[in-house]
Amino acid sequence: QVQLVESGGGLVQPGGSLRLSCVASGSGFSRYAMGWYRQAPGSQRELVASITTGGFTTYADSVKGRFTISRDDTKKSVYLQMNSLKPEDTAVYYCNKFAVPYYIWGQGTQVTVSS
Repeated sequence: QVQLVESGGGLVQPGGSLRLSCVASGSGFSRYAMGWYRQAPGSQRELVASITTGGFTTYADSVKGRFTISRDDTKKSVYLQMNSLKPEDTAVYYCNKFAVPYYIWGQGTQVTVSS
């Protein structure tokens, strides 16, 4: 069973940057498109960015131009570089497959953007 472990979150001031990492255990990671998702309090989980096995990327309009998703299949990892952070980016961030069936969701990593 694949496990996902997210890290790299924290408290950052508006305009700051963070780099999130997600490491997957088990096999098969390189066969799937992956995504970063986020869930703010009282809101549904939303897809923030995705990356195919070939490296094609897509972004939600709210983060386009500020966030960059990447992957390293040799490390079974996917990353999210977040720049120019805004208070509305505050959420718990998760990685998972881009499409169902999802892996079991990890604990996520909290990102808080506040002055």
